[in-house]
Amino acid sequence: MAVYTEVPEDALEAFLEGYDIGRLLSCHGIAEGVENSNFLLKTTQATFILTLYERRVDPDELPWFLGLMQYLAGRGLSCPLPVADRQGRTLRTLAGRPAAITTFLPGGWSPRIDTDMCAQVGAAMARLHLLGEGYVAERPNSMGPQSWTGLLDACRARGDAVRPGLVHEIGAVLARVLPAWPGVGNNPTLPRGQIHADLFPDNVFFRDGRLSGIIDFYFACTDWYAYDLAITINAWCFDAQRQFMPARAGAMLEAYRRVRPLEDAEDAALATLATGAAIRFTLTRLYDWINTPADALVTRKDPLDYAARMAFCASRMGGPFLP
Repeated sequence: MAVYTEVPEDALEAFLEGYDIGRLLSCHGIAEGVENSNFLLKTTQATFILTLYERRVDPDELPWFLGLMQYLAGRGLSCPLPVADRQGRTLRTLAGRPAAITTFLPGGWSPRIDTDMCAQVGAAMARLHLLGEGYVAERPNSMGPQSWTGLLDACRARGDAVRPGLVHEIGAVLARVLPAWPGVGNNPTLPRGQIHADLFPDNVFFRDGRLSGIIDFYFACTDWYAYDLAITINAWCFDAQRQFMPARAGAMLEAYRRVRPLEDAEDAALATLATGAAIRFTLTRLYDWINTPADALVTRKDPLDYAARMAFCASRMGGPFLP
């Protein structure tokens, strides 16, 4: 359940008076996501998403996220469009939390993944990268390689309770990845720009088999485009038994290249980037696993799912990522 802050009806009605979107009909919590409180908001004019940003989100960064979504939506990407109030503001305060209303996207995410879906995701991600080139404001990747050593240190005391030797295993792979990262030492830099950085299946909507939208831009940042690909390959191209599915990855990469061709250096770095992406999610899941109370409303995600991805991707370092 992803509702941490309840909104009294009278407070919501007063909040909506500042918008030109009609009168309140209903507002129900959405049991998706882990970072913010989300509500399906219906008015006499349309259906919207109401988001209250919780403590893990830096309020100072919200204008960047909302601005990126507004920019991309305005250029044709199917993503939520922040709704401005009568004074032109897309970010306000409700129930003591920063809050925003965005347009509602039709469709929903699919727990079933096939190669055609992976191809559609690859093409959509390439379009996102190209469309975002005009959004010049930058946001550093707060969950990039500079954060991983600190996260690992924070997990040392209790991380092996998940699996004996897990902390050492992560540390050994991290020691290989950090000096091989693009831009470190003599390693070449890569094309960079605005990336989604969290393009998991539950952040991509489909309708009648076609991709209908991309949501949840609150990990978006300015980083290597190929790193976004690496994150997404990790998220989409392994099965429920944690086995790599090369056909899915091949379809995603081929569709991406048709929209935005990859440079040779991006291809060469893909295994390292995929290993780093797997480290990032192994560590954040491990940290949450050992620090989230068992009775918390948030469902903890198993870090071993990404530890398996990390081990596979690390085995590809030094050679081509796809066989």
